[in-house]
Amino acid sequence: MPSLSRRSFTTLLGGSLAASAVDSSPAHALLPSSDSKDFDFIFFTDTHLEPERNGAKGCAMAFKHMRGIKADFAVQGGDHIFDALQVPKERSLGLFDLYDKTQQDLSLKVYHTLGNHDCVGVYANSGVALDDPLFGKKYFEEHLGKTFYSFDHKGVHFVVLDSIGITPDRGYEGRVDAAQLQWLGNDLHTMPAGRPIVVVTHIPLVTAIENYEAAPVTPPVHHGLSVANSSEVIKVFAGRNVVGVLQGHNHVNERVEWHGVPYITSGAVCGNWWQGTRMGTPEGYTVVSIRGGKLFTRYETYGFQSVDPHNT
Repeated sequence: MPSLSRRSFTTLLGGSLAASAVDSSPAHALLPSSDSKDFDFIFFTDTHLEPERNGAKGCAMAFKHMRGIKADFAVQGGDHIFDALQVPKERSLGLFDLYDKTQQDLSLKVYHTLGNHDCVGVYANSGVALDDPLFGKKYFEEHLGKTFYSFDHKGVHFVVLDSIGITPDRGYEGRVDAAQLQWLGNDLHTMPAGRPIVVVTHIPLVTAIENYEAAPVTPPVHHGLSVANSSEVIKVFAGRNVVGVLQGHNHVNERVEWHGVPYITSGAVCGNWWQGTRMGTPEGYTVVSIRGGKLFTRYETYGFQSVDPHNT
């Protein structure tokens, strides 16, 4: 089948909000740093791996395509599988196993981000008990690692957030809890002035998607399209050289700039849940380049053709 690699997709443009799938303008650097080195990495999100709709085949295609990118590492932006929230535990664990086997084709170091669909048995109809040792985020923590953490690479500091708040009624919302906010403040406080910082979150901190997605007939019970307390998180960034925030969850390409910081939502590896394009954004992933302490992105597609297209 013909490849769509390196095609450009421009989505929304209006006022100070720009949603773009092509090479982005550099992020504003509050305090330029001279000690960071240039490198590339891959940000891929919402793989939603499932055996149905050729989802496993699509993931394998994406990982093979990513191997053609000269990248130092990859960051998975959440929602590794579809779907741990509301299926029996055995199904969830089987999907994670299938994801592990498929991701081996990538042959890169991968840093993982927790997505809502990675949380085991949260919905009551899953049949998973609240006291199950693998309930919620526990399997992710045992299998893939911490739900929030930081690391450094070539003079750039990376922060990976846990944006999933499990609610008392066995649902979820976008939220960064108080303990994590305290940790984030302490973590960034240790950074030298001017150190470039890249933040990763599954559910976006800043997005305009509610302005151009049709409102649901029934309002959602919980705040799910963005982080409900994002203003608290953003305050912690003040005075720091945050050169970009990489986001997933909404399956569209979008760039919103706020106070000089670009909040970049990437299209999904699965597109419209393996059913074609999502609001014009096809299946793909984002290549991120650090150049001179600034952040640039481009969107790559990999040629997947849905067997059950429902393009939006």
